[in-house]
Amino acid sequence: MNAPQKLFNLCLAVCVLFGCRPAMATDFEPLPRTAAKPSDTAEKIALGKKLFFDPRLSATGTVSCNGCHNLMEGGDDGRATSMGVSGLTGPRNAPTVWNSVFQASQFWDGRAATLEEQAKGPMVADVEMGMVGHDQVIGRIEKIPGYVEEFGRAFGESEAVSIENAVEAIAAFERTLITPDSPFDRFLAGDRSAISEQAIRGMELFESIGCTECHSGPALNNWTGADDDAEFVEFPRFIDSPLVDHYDLGSDLGRLQVTNHDGDERQFKVPVLRNITLTAPYMHNGKVASLSEACRVMASTQLDEELTDKQVSDLIAFMATLEGDFPEIALPRLPSRVGESVIDPSSVSDN
Repeated sequence: MNAPQKLFNLCLAVCVLFGCRPAMATDFEPLPRTAAKPSDTAEKIALGKKLFFDPRLSATGTVSCNGCHNLMEGGDDGRATSMGVSGLTGPRNAPTVWNSVFQASQFWDGRAATLEEQAKGPMVADVEMGMVGHDQVIGRIEKIPGYVEEFGRAFGESEAVSIENAVEAIAAFERTLITPDSPFDRFLAGDRSAISEQAIRGMELFESIGCTECHSGPALNNWTGADDDAEFVEFPRFIDSPLVDHYDLGSDLGRLQVTNHDGDERQFKVPVLRNITLTAPYMHNGKVASLSEACRVMASTQLDEELTDKQVSDLIAFMATLEGDFPEIALPRLPSRVGESVIDPSSVSDN
């Protein structure tokens, strides 16, 4: 063992002894265990959970929020780009919904500022859930007596079924989708044995080559608190990298398509890195199949660095420590309309 490594290990041992955070981890924080708002009642969360899993909020009755953000796995769908109604696909990869509360904007281009605003979009996107308007969504819900009763209990109003209340309930449920107590969280709390020596090398490399310029804080996306302003980063930064053309990383104009402001060209939200090992494929277009290649892409296009195989292995070992504890989620029983579907069969294509 060389002298610098001995010194590093000594510092870690001192931190463990006195319960402080380990050295060389100053850019990170443990993931919060809760992000609930005071208004997030048990009734509202339970209703939001049902709406999240209900495919009847889509035009064909086949696509739910969970269809693209699978809570039984990584909170995404494992596809390059998600498949919506009638087999249609969009242009971008589905981000994970796990820990999505710990970011100041939603969608790759940040066009939604909150979870509530984000939940509205896919319902009426023609390549996602395909409803012609939010009135159609609410019309479906109002046809199901059980939902009408649950909205009344959750919101205490005589006419509680509304799109605003629906997305508020979904967001309340999504705020429970947190994966704390990862090995890295335990390491940050002073448990020296929580991660391997290889993972420590990966963490040191992650910090030293500049990854933490964008990937710091508890969710490793530069988010530090609920009052943060939305932040965007140019991607790809080094447009001459051969990997830009190889993975078609330069054609999506990013936030420019939302703002029409020239300075927003190829600006994207920094994604959460928690549970990153579970959310392949990678990048906004989902064209990078493996995490090892994603590390090389980010090093080349953002830092103008070429990584060795050993460095990639060390980085992946570090990222594997970011997988936290997933809460147990039982599939909910959805309310039904007795003896009659809420989806008109004549309105659904056979394709």
